[in-house]
Amino acid sequence: MSRKRILVTGGAGFLGSHLCERLLNDGHDVICLDNFFTGSKENVVHLINNPYFELVRHDVISPFFAEVDEIYNLACPASPIHYQYNPIKTVKTSVMGAINMLGLAKRVKAKILQASTSEVYGDPQVHPQTEEYWGHVNPIGLRSCYDEGKRCAETLFVNYRYQNNVRIKIIRIFNTYGPRMSINDGRVVSNFIMQALNNEDITVYGDGSQTRSFQYVDDLVEGMIRMMGTNDDITGPFNLGNPKEFTILDLAEKVIRLTGSKSKIVFKELPSDDPIQRQPRIDLAKQHLNNWEPTVQLEEGLTKTIEYFTKFKNK
Repeated sequence: MSRKRILVTGGAGFLGSHLCERLLNDGHDVICLDNFFTGSKENVVHLINNPYFELVRHDVISPFFAEVDEIYNLACPASPIHYQYNPIKTVKTSVMGAINMLGLAKRVKAKILQASTSEVYGDPQVHPQTEEYWGHVNPIGLRSCYDEGKRCAETLFVNYRYQNNVRIKIIRIFNTYGPRMSINDGRVVSNFIMQALNNEDITVYGDGSQTRSFQYVDDLVEGMIRMMGTNDDITGPFNLGNPKEFTILDLAEKVIRLTGSKSKIVFKELPSDDPIQRQPRIDLAKQHLNNWEPTVQLEEGLTKTIEYFTKFKNK
């Protein structure tokens, strides 16, 4: 296998750091680009001494220049708390970031992968979600800065392919969890684990019957790398997620049991535009990505994630 020079934007984030680690382990030269808005040096500090790893503080809203073979475009706040903090910046990151990275890919003839999201489906009226579904998104809602930013990024990717023959890949990531998630990102897995470890009430919004499909980060990284390795005529978008569906209440009960917590479950009002169901069909990924599917079961993944979060207990 030839050593490739690979750029990962958002490389110091939760997903990006795991991807950087895997690419280095696979024998590649990795440039990790991050502005550290939600990413953290802590996530990649163990990689700093690797001679094939380069950490660069940079915001993808501004152009970046480097000679690379592949680009994984992951840069964007991905949790509601973070992407709603500065919604205009979120849109800029998705849209200008895509334009700048696609421009780089065009100039150096690199292959480029866009980390899109299941949020492009909004609050879906089709269940489970297939890639053919156009979505049900509120363009002026609280989540629209992220949803519409990612939708626009997909538009840019396909049009750079049509107009400039840029080699693109698009994946739509469904709920992913694992070590290095931010403890204050407001996502359900990190929320529940921290509340359980501190024996606080576990906050369930609505009646807890809304469903999510949770995939462990290692499964996602494997899918991303397989996607990048496909022929140029395979562009996606492909759903990458776990087709096994769990209710939020079921997740809360599992976390309480696995942590041995004394926490009680309390119910609060469901936030605006919060999807009721989210479950991927992954037939296309299985077909084109060498039978890719998640292999880490929820309890196994939660156990590894809880072990990581234990160091933040009572902080």
